Formats: sequence, structure tokens, C-alpha cells
Amino acid sequence: MSPSPLSGVGTALITPFLHDGAVDEVALRALVDWQIAEGVHFLVPCGSTGEAATLSLDEHRRVVELVVEQVAGRVPVCAGAGSNDTRKAIALSREMRAAGATHLLHVSPMYSKPPQRGIVAHFRAIADAVELPIVLYNVPGRTASNVEAATTRALADVPTIVGVKEASGSLEQIRQIIAERPAGFAVLSGDDALTLDILREGGEGVISVASNVAPRSLVELVEAARAGDWATAEAHQAALAPLMRDLFVESNPIPVKAAMAMLGRCENVLRLPLVPLADEHGAAVRAALQAAGAHV
Repeated sequence: MSPSPLSGVGTALITPFLHDGAVDEVALRALVDWQIAEGVHFLVPCGSTGEAATLSLDEHRRVVELVVEQVAGRVPVCAGAGSNDTRKAIALSREMRAAGATHLLHVSPMYSKPPQRGIVAHFRAIADAVELPIVLYNVPGRTASNVEAATTRALADVPTIVGVKEASGSLEQIRQIIAERPAGFAVLSGDDALTLDILREGGEGVISVASNVAPRSLVELVEAARAGDWATAEAHQAALAPLMRDLFVESNPIPVKAAMAMLGRCENVLRLPLVPLADEHGAAVRAALQAAGAHV
């Protein structure tokens, strides 16, 4: 049985923290239920939006266990498991499998800046070691290296690599991946603002930061586009445009944590070196939430 790709809207979940810095398990469970009630198609805990870089291994596993438990089989759970140390990425992948994840999200090795053949070797080693389906994550702005279209195409032939979260910002590169990919390989936007453009090119959906705070609007945008109702999709895009912009006014997840606190869904607590949103940006984020239909 071939591993299933992902499609639609996947929320790159924040990790709520209490004021003492501990994971807020109550808020996380409530967030999972709300996301599913709003129609989100899958959840992505412990990525960069989830501050995975500052979670201990025990915390990382606990967050995924909580999400899996609360999901209770209703939607897939694609757990972040990336590392620039391939051995650590394999070990973390095995932990995520044990925690109940259905899929893995693996970012291209950050900081190390391997050549393209090193990127291929990294992902192939993970795929050889872990049976779960893998979504590649290309985000040069964080990793300092681009996964080129030809590299993604080569990795798409690995049976358990089922898709890519593309945040290169290059529509030309994304078009090439979509044109050359094998059947069953999903191309997901990793940039909220490019979601509609990528759907027009034939992509399958988005792994979204904005859907933390406006899940139903993102779902309606994507479902309208996939149904060919471009006018409705464009109307949602226009309403969400300020939010998609202002959630990145400072490094993610600083603004989205502030926005979630404005909605009363978590405390505005981050782990150093991330710090709360600068005061001068608060009004813009609040206005963007209101433009997207949120009551704040």
C-alpha cells in the first residue's frame, strides 16, 4: 500500500506555553479541537512555528503525543522531525513514529549548507530508516540553502517521500516541480501569501501559519480554488492578505503567538531567543485579524 500524500490546509501549529515556560497542554488540546472543527485537513506540530528548536526531546515527543491523542484519528498528523544532523533526524523520526504521527515533515539541513547531492543523501537516509511518509520542507530563508527543483524531483522517486512544503518564494521553481513531479507527489505552499498562486499552478494546498488564527478562511480559500471557484478564492485571499503580511512583520512565530493571545487561545509566551512582538506592531496585527473576520 503506497503512503498517502497530504492535501488541503495543514496548520503549522504553535506550541502554547504557560508563563513558567512549560507546555500549556490544555491550550494545545483546545487548539487541536478548534482547528478540526474549523475544517483543517491535517495538523503539523513541532515545526519552526511550533518552536521545535527550543523543545527538549521529551517535550517534542509529548507535544506530538498530545496532538495525536486529541486528534483521535480525525485528521493526519505530520510531525516536524528535522535536523541538520542526519542521525538525529532519524532518531527523532523514530520518536515521532512511536508518538503516533502519521507523516513526518523534514526541513532541509539548516546551517550546514550541504551541496545538492548531500541534501539527497540526507533525505534518502531518513527514508531508508523510517517507514512513515515524508514531506520535504524547503525554506532557504531559514536553512541558508535552496533545495533545487531537480533535487526535489529526484527525491520524489523515493516511495515514502510523498510531497514538498515549498517556501523558496520562487514560483518558477515551484512550477518546474509541479510540471515534472510523478503522480501522487504533493506540492504544498509553505508561504501563505503564495498559496493561491501555487493552487493555480496545480499545487495541492498549504502548510499555513495564518490558519492558526483564521483556519476556516484558509480552508474556504483552498477548497474554493480546488473546486475551480476562483472568484471566491480570490475574495478570501484579499481578506486574508493583511494577515498573511503582518504575521511575518517579525520572525515567525512571534506575530502569530501575539495574534493567538489576542484571540484568547494562548498566553503570549515564547522561548528565548524569541521574544514577544514589539509594541509598535501590535495594532497592525490586531487590524489584520479584524480584516480576516476575527473578533478581537
